[in-house]
Amino acid sequence: MGITKEPQTMQETKQEERIVRILSKDIEGRMRIYPGLTKIKGISWSMANAICISLKLDKNRKIGSLTEQEIHKINDFVKNPKLPIFLVNRKFDPETGKDRHLIGSDLDLRHEFDIKKLKKIKSYRGLRHTLGQPVRGQRTKAHFRKNRRKSAGINKKKK
Repeated sequence: MGITKEPQTMQETKQEERIVRILSKDIEGRMRIYPGLTKIKGISWSMANAICISLKLDKNRKIGSLTEQEIHKINDFVKNPKLPIFLVNRKFDPETGKDRHLIGSDLDLRHEFDIKKLKKIKSYRGLRHTLGQPVRGQRTKAHFRKNRRKSAGINKKKK
């Protein structure tokens, strides 16, 4: 009928049940390393793949089985990635002029500051953000309508 799994040892069960904290994000121990790293804001699938390859981690291993040293290595690597420029999410930062990779709340703050800067200098993109219109050239005839009713059905007669 179905494929039965081998009974797990008590230690493997405890490792899978634990929650691992990587870069201030709690990740379930049952998840594999490759999809588990993508739960961290700022780490894409390609970045998670690059982390696994460069640190020589098995992608199919469970996150719960990582040791403290491996978690520390992942934290250090993500803070200072030595990867090609196309994997970094902030190329040529306007303030520092360097290529950086932002994660978590830093990424959110930078994004907000960039939008505020566009609004302040009154660029076209900043004006579109201010008006709540699409910024990247989408059409606005049928979509992006404001104050639309959720449902405009036929009203029932009152007795």
